[in-house]
Amino acid sequence: MLELSKLRSLAPLAVVIFSLPACASNLPAGDELGEETSDSASASDSASESDSGDDSTGSAGSDLDSCNYTSPFTNGAECREYVGAGWTEPDVTSDCTQVSGELGLGEACSIADVLGRCVVDEATEWELHYVIYGTDAASCSAQAVGCETFAGGEWRPTPICDGTGGDGDGDGGSVFIQPTRVCVDPLDGEAPGQSEGGQVCTWQSISASTEEGRSFADYASCDVVYSQRPYYAAPPNPAPAEPDPRLDDPTYMAELAWVTSQVEASACICCHSDAIAPNGASNWFIEAPNNWMNSFYSSGLALGANWIDSTAFGAYDPADNNGFDRINSGIPSTDPDRMVEFFRAELSYRGKTEADFADSTPFGGPLYTQMIYEPTACANGEGVAVDGTMTWTGGPARYVFVLAADSANPTVPPNLDLPEGTMWRFDVPFDGAPVASGEVEYGATPAGTTQRIPIAGAPDDLVPGQTYYLYVNKDVGIPITRCLFTYD
Repeated sequence: MLELSKLRSLAPLAVVIFSLPACASNLPAGDELGEETSDSASASDSASESDSGDDSTGSAGSDLDSCNYTSPFTNGAECREYVGAGWTEPDVTSDCTQVSGELGLGEACSIADVLGRCVVDEATEWELHYVIYGTDAASCSAQAVGCETFAGGEWRPTPICDGTGGDGDGDGGSVFIQPTRVCVDPLDGEAPGQSEGGQVCTWQSISASTEEGRSFADYASCDVVYSQRPYYAAPPNPAPAEPDPRLDDPTYMAELAWVTSQVEASACICCHSDAIAPNGASNWFIEAPNNWMNSFYSSGLALGANWIDSTAFGAYDPADNNGFDRINSGIPSTDPDRMVEFFRAELSYRGKTEADFADSTPFGGPLYTQMIYEPTACANGEGVAVDGTMTWTGGPARYVFVLAADSANPTVPPNLDLPEGTMWRFDVPFDGAPVASGEVEYGATPAGTTQRIPIAGAPDDLVPGQTYYLYVNKDVGIPITRCLFTYD
């Protein structure tokens, strides 16, 4: 059963990838999935309706086995509880060893300070519970989507996360703040900006960049960026023991300085600078010793080289992004060809070729899986009734779409959240209360929300007998209903 245990240990990596910024998601891929990641298993691991948050602990003599460990991504305490009858002592021991955990044979996980529990494969012989500890409700949304969308489990929050207790805001933590364009005067000593009145204008977005030669963190809010794709600190690729000989090459150093400046101008800097990221950088970081390029895993370099696709992260038109292009270069750049060539040279230096990444899954984790999702028929009354009443499952929503049946899946701004075929969409602002199923009538934008499509006026009427696509998000990147309904 070693392979089963290994698979379970690696499964939650999707939400870790989701939690890192667009240009930053470079956990090891392919044959690099070794010790660096197999023990990182659980940014998505979660916690149970019965978890009371008191000071009780699991008791010796329980019928359950458990494994306590620390996530290297969140630095938080987590626990696995092996519930199903199929888990044998060798299976449990092997699984726990892979996450460098402390095995608790005959001991259940503690129920003190639990955010929630992710129940996977319930009522089967391989039932497994991921328990995550903490008191900060800001992480609840990421835990819920990691559990339900990617681990395939059922998220069972404690009062901290369900809004009935703790210090949460009742909405499961941080809410996505839509990008806004901010224009400010340049810093003292810097040249005038390129916008009206000499100002510097920058989109506050994970996909954005400020003007070349400036720092994104000086002209836009990283806090907004963190709301758009939750941030976690994560370990870099281990640095080589010997000094990088290229540090003595003036030509190489000039190119490295240019790449550094390009990164500093982008929102990447919010998570890839130890001086800016609140709890340490996510994987690679520009202050890394002995040539910061070595802090990339090879899969991250392959993103920069365009050898692994990263379309799912979204991108601005360079004309609306201070000339920075992330469409033709995984790392935003005013000269994408030059940037791509630099990263391909880095991979060549490591002995890697494009063929090494030919079978790699595109970057994006949950964002990619949402892009390629194939909807099925609605059930449980979901859809739009003949009187216009809209019904969905999964709880209150912030983003509601009705699309043509053959439309692409809406995912993230700035360029993937309004696919062709969108008939109607409305948004709840980040500081507004989400809307409940059954309280919305097709075409009647609820009070306090914003209609995005159409820009003005009512949407086209639905045609009896025609099939449409209902897509409802708890928040950006957190779908709760995605199904095809026939209007009749």
